[in-house]
Amino acid sequence: MEAIKITVSSTIAATKKKVWDYWNRPEHIVQWNFADDSWHCPKAENDLRSGGTLKSRMEAKDGSFGFDFEATYDEVVENEKIAYTMTDGRKALTLFEDMDGKTKITTTFEAENQNSIEMQKNGWQAIIDNFKKHVEK
Repeated sequence: MEAIKITVSSTIAATKKKVWDYWNRPEHIVQWNFADDSWHCPKAENDLRSGGTLKSRMEAKDGSFGFDFEATYDEVVENEKIAYTMTDGRKALTLFEDMDGKTKITTTFEAENQNSIEMQKNGWQAIIDNFKKHVEK
């Protein structure tokens, strides 16, 4: 059975270089990598190269729940695209497109089967929206 793919995106008022840096540098990842203000990302590590890994910790600020996210990069093309495989085998692709001085970021990922498609899409979109707010502030 082929995996269901979900796509989320946002256009950000910043250059591709700035968007790329804020998306990939751990000191920025911890500022935006959560879907809701009641959560945070206390730590992130990023070895941005094919075969490198992305690791982040997401948890509720009240300490009631948390989880580790980890993925291995399959392909990295600077300022253009990132493809990775999550530890459960699902794949994701993020593209960075120049839009007349703004940058469109689009992530397509394979859905997991524990949460509804709508919940997954809304969660990943909320993270990208949070990223947009961080870059543009």
